[in-house]
Amino acid sequence: MTRLPARPRGWGEQAADGPLTRLGRWFRGILGGPAGSGSRGLPDLPAALRRDPLAAPYLDAAGAGDHHRAAESASSAAEHAIVARSWWAADAWSHRALWHYEHADLALAATRTARRIGDIRVLGGDPDTARRYYAEAISEARDIGAEREQGLAALGMGRAELDRGDVTTARRLAGIAETLLVSAGAPADEVDAARELRGDEKSVDGAVNEAATGKDEEAG
Repeated sequence: MTRLPARPRGWGEQAADGPLTRLGRWFRGILGGPAGSGSRGLPDLPAALRRDPLAAPYLDAAGAGDHHRAAESASSAAEHAIVARSWWAADAWSHRALWHYEHADLALAATRTARRIGDIRVLGGDPDTARRYYAEAISEARDIGAEREQGLAALGMGRAELDRGDVTTARRLAGIAETLLVSAGAPADEVDAARELRGDEKSVDGAVNEAATGKDEEAG
């Protein structure tokens, strides 16, 4: 797993509990810069992101106040950054997308984006803060009845727990994810991913007995 050489300012700071809308405010610490249009506006797009060719359609949509189009443009830029393994840029663009989806009242898209930020944090080597985004995505998905999205967020959190070394919690979350994904009729590859993470647990007694049987067979 590729780790960021250094986390950008604000990465993982000021954890928030509560509605998904609070996540949209976290971009201020991540993106930095002065507010461009008052307390309810977005900070100016950082120079590093303005140099991205994909910034032009985003800036055009944001300038026109078209939150839906701006969110889609930011989301597209985030996907390109993910492919390039540029985790800070992917995180920053995704926070922009989250903010615009929230203002466009697109709850499902906002929930997916929160989950994606969790994915980005895990890929960037920060499973600790990723869990907060997954938790919010799970909560919001449950509130809007998006069972598949809830399952995917639970799967993402399970992977984050595995990266943190908590195998038991990771498997428990994978089991929850599998149940939700099966119930939602999710694609087979998503269900298989949950089952792979869940694995086949054996009791301590069972593992000992299996090992003893193997030794007996070798002796015979």
